Amino acid sequence: MIIYEKRMSTGRSAFLMPKGTKMELDVKQLTNALRAIAEEKNLPEDTVQEIVEQALSAAFRKDYGDRDQEVRVSVNLHTGDVDAYVFKEVVESAENKQTEISLTEAQAMKKNAAIGDEMEVHTDVKSFGRVAAQTAKQVILQRLREAEREIIVSEYQDKIGTVINGIVARVDARVVRVDLGKAQGILPSSEQIQGEHYYPGQRLKVFLKDVERGNRGPQLILSRGNTEFVEWLFKAEVPEMENGAVEIKGIAREAGIRSKIAVASTVQGVDPVGTFVGGHGTRVNAVMSEIGEQEKIDIIVWDEDIVTYITNSLSPTKVSKVTVDKSNNKAVVTVPEDQLSIAIGKGGQNVRLASKLTGYELDIVNGSGEEKQEPETKEPKQPPKLKKKSELESSLLDAIEEHGE
Repeated sequence: MIIYEKRMSTGRSAFLMPKGTKMELDVKQLTNALRAIAEEKNLPEDTVQEIVEQALSAAFRKDYGDRDQEVRVSVNLHTGDVDAYVFKEVVESAENKQTEISLTEAQAMKKNAAIGDEMEVHTDVKSFGRVAAQTAKQVILQRLREAEREIIVSEYQDKIGTVINGIVARVDARVVRVDLGKAQGILPSSEQIQGEHYYPGQRLKVFLKDVERGNRGPQLILSRGNTEFVEWLFKAEVPEMENGAVEIKGIAREAGIRSKIAVASTVQGVDPVGTFVGGHGTRVNAVMSEIGEQEKIDIIVWDEDIVTYITNSLSPTKVSKVTVDKSNNKAVVTVPEDQLSIAIGKGGQNVRLASKLTGYELDIVNGSGEEKQEPETKEPKQPPKLKKKSELESSLLDAIEEHGE
């Protein structure tokens, strides 16, 4: 941090006078250094004033009182003059001089002072020791970090939901740290594009997903794997989205593998798919070059009719029939046998993305799409009846006679 690395010509810290001098904490040098830092970090001057006063309050307690004291310090940032005010309770007879003041002393300062009142007692500060100076530096460092964090929050809070440029600063096992200029954001593994490799110095477009507050201060959460990132990339390539001629109705994405995007047109005669693809595929190719050529993008036409929408979402599958159960958000999709593997996709990817896109649970079944004919019903064959013994003998005699003739 600059606060303790800034040096004077003497080689000492800007906050400390050479050893042996009476005042070891040079307040004027301290305020000058902090004002320079404030300008660099874009911190307001009243914030710097507050940081210095809190630091010197801690230093005062270290040198002149104890940590239980309530102290207010006033600093002139230009002259370096310091005034301290200690809060003390008015008592009959003061036992603890650090936190109490006798009624006699209090009434000498304020005639109507009464027991139980709290008074601010002014104390001149001429010097601080080295331990107090070190305490002041620690408080300043901590408060500067906090002030910077608040600046980050206010600066990036309005950018949530937008795409910003960054440079990869460090690549860890599960997190990529990205330098955004005035702050650093993290790209968790869950928000990365599958199969994408990162290296320090690499320039990236990232989607600012959120600003999370935690014990370590605000954390900028970035993403390249969410659907909003793809939508913003198309906004940059498709100017017709700006004037509302075309719009994205829905996106289902498995980052690094495949995305399905449902688009619609609000202007008669405008082809929404062609608008997003661009002449010779220039627009869709520009998006693919950013997210990686390995990720396929299917652009389909959104339709108000759910049957048509489901049919389009399973593109390039040829669908024979769709039976919709709207009450349960389920649909049975019948496809020809040779289209079954296309409809399902590798590892069920196509039907899974279509399901996400439409909001319906899709069940792909094999069939020609034609209604099945009922099988013909035939009477079962009856087994031959056995003849009686008398009938059998008569038949046998008749056969012999015919043979004899």
